[in-house]
Amino acid sequence: MKQAWQARIGGVVVAAVWAGAALAQAGANQGSIYACTDSKGRRITADRPIADCVDREQRVLGNTGVELRRVSPTLTDQERSAIDARRRQDQAEQARVREERSRDRAMLLRYPNQASHDAARNEALSQVSDVNAVAQLRLSELKQRRTKLNTELEFYQNDPAKAPANLRRQLKDNSDSQEEQLRFIKQQDEEQLRINQRFDAELQQLRKLWSQAQAPAAAR
Repeated sequence: MKQAWQARIGGVVVAAVWAGAALAQAGANQGSIYACTDSKGRRITADRPIADCVDREQRVLGNTGVELRRVSPTLTDQERSAIDARRRQDQAEQARVREERSRDRAMLLRYPNQASHDAARNEALSQVSDVNAVAQLRLSELKQRRTKLNTELEFYQNDPAKAPANLRRQLKDNSDSQEEQLRFIKQQDEEQLRINQRFDAELQQLRKLWSQAQAPAAAR
């Protein structure tokens, strides 16, 4: 009987302690105290967010003084704009990196080795050379035609003003055509230069990619 009585007493004590802890916790959750130190060094407390501390972190305390959480500073419009701009910049950088990696993968697939890259360079240069050769042939024909026109002009003492209108028109057309062909040939020469510059830049990047691709294989 004595042992049963002691067990009943112990159960009541445990229940009382648990109930007291529950009440204390409930009391701690009722009402919060905001605390901070403002820009002037003053320590401020209030039962609501403190206006003088919107630019800094505020501690939220329970009734027992235990810290429950912290409230982040309220950002100004300028600060929010700066954060948004930084986020957009980071996103743009991430997109650039993804695009660069995708471009590198595509380049590796297209040019698995230098021989394939050299072949592509030669093909591109060959196409421009073929176009240039046609332009050079056309220029040569125009020069031959100009020689014949100059022979006709000799009858008028090489003075175009004395030549017939038809001959003057042919002379002008020939001069214009030669200038056009020379401009076109110069453009093709510049295109060949651009092609070599592009392939040189690609080759520099490809050598790095080929080396990186071979490194794991060598490690195995």
